Amino acid sequence: MLRLLVVWLINAVALMALPYVFKSIHVADFTAALIAALVLGLINALIRPLLVLLTLPVTILTLGLFIFIINGFKVDGFWAGVFGAIVFSIISWALSALVLPKKS
Repeated sequence: MLRLLVVWLINAVALMALPYVFKSIHVADFTAALIAALVLGLINALIRPLLVLLTLPVTILTLGLFIFIINGFKVDGFWAGVFGAIVFSIISWALSALVLPKKS
């Protein structure tokens, strides 16, 4: 349970770092980042197995609905979202590698 909370906070910190890398990504405050990290985690846990089976239009539809759920989190443009997702993954992975102990 503690590990889940730490991962959630790491993802929120990674989201807060994105506006410093990309001027076209905006996060209003840390609360918005926490909500976005929670929604991303839920989507990843619940929908990820389905996304393997679905096609690109469904993925685009899911991402479109995701934007309406989160207030305070804004991405200006498709490519900013793509590169932002890549940088978010790298930051989140690096922080997790530094903070969390390796599973045995």
